[in-house]
Amino acid sequence: MAFSYQHVSPELRVYQGTDGVTWLRRELERTGCGRAVVVCGRTIGSSAEMHRLCEALGGALAGLSASAREHSPVANVEEAARALERTQADAILAVGGGSAVVTARAAAILAGEKRPLSELCTRRLADGRFESPRLDAPKLPIFAIPTTPSTAFAKAGAAAHADDGQRMAMFDPKTRARAIVVDPAFLRTAPPDLVRSAALNSMANAVEALEAPRCDPFSEAFLMQSLRLIARGLEPDAVDDETARERLVVAAILCGRGTEQGGAGLASVLAHAIGRRVHAANGIVNAIVLPHTMRFNAPVTQARDAVLMEALAALPGSARGASASDRVAAWLMRLPVPRALREIGVVRGDLLPIAQAAMSDWFIDRNARPVKDVATLMAILEEAW
Repeated sequence: MAFSYQHVSPELRVYQGTDGVTWLRRELERTGCGRAVVVCGRTIGSSAEMHRLCEALGGALAGLSASAREHSPVANVEEAARALERTQADAILAVGGGSAVVTARAAAILAGEKRPLSELCTRRLADGRFESPRLDAPKLPIFAIPTTPSTAFAKAGAAAHADDGQRMAMFDPKTRARAIVVDPAFLRTAPPDLVRSAALNSMANAVEALEAPRCDPFSEAFLMQSLRLIARGLEPDAVDDETARERLVVAAILCGRGTEQGGAGLASVLAHAIGRRVHAANGIVNAIVLPHTMRFNAPVTQARDAVLMEALAALPGSARGASASDRVAAWLMRLPVPRALREIGVVRGDLLPIAQAAMSDWFIDRNARPVKDVATLMAILEEAW
């Protein structure tokens, strides 16, 4: 059925190759930046690859903040923002996985807006609607070198987590990465489990966006190619292969672009709520809950079945004629990942707080099928537990 849509493709420059650091220096010069601060985690911050990067940047490097941590705690975002202000940075270079670029993006917002994060994040109002404040202040340009296949590198949203577990989501299109350098040397630094988890998150995002009724033809093209690359790159022994890792990073970038219009859905919402509570990576949680959320969405995603089935044909190990959710479940069975929430440390008493937290997530309103209440989420969580 024909429908109206608007597809906006922000500027993005991607370079893939062994001389990526040299290309990055040229990108900084092209945009007039001469005081870049690296935002990264502790491990990559002390690596030989980082030493090589710092030497290549020379005088264009103003400092390094190894402040990125899993789930981007508020204190670490504030630490990165202080580094930007202290060095009078004119650019940010995010190096690492999704946490590095999210921390960099949140720090750019904090440093630019000069207000507490609690005043900058999306809030759910008493009537159930979400309110997202406008973030109008200029932001430092962000450049990125991924070590994992995270969709975060191609997005404009950021989320920091307070000590009480509150997820503080922000959106500012000015914080999209200006350029992404896919350098094989940096991709080799990530452990296989981390690569697999990030790629599983990309896979879940792509499936949810493809089944969304508002998925437009341009997004569809990005997402279908993303799934094809993930299917090849996530074969059981593939994540140790350098070429497969490069393929998965490209897939994640494509997925990030493809989900800009339709956004994520219920699996991502649950991953946000569960991952922070039990310290599990979003991709691992997605691998558990995605078949269940797909079954929940099935009554309203039938119009997208033909496209989704064509995309899922790239996934090996799934029988033709099976439902989309069964195909995904069969493919996941081939991978060394947990099958149930209880396997990652979720106890039954966690389910209600998880459901309550998920109802406050910005993305829950973007799920293909409306989620009416906590009881609806509890039923899905019980199945996945």
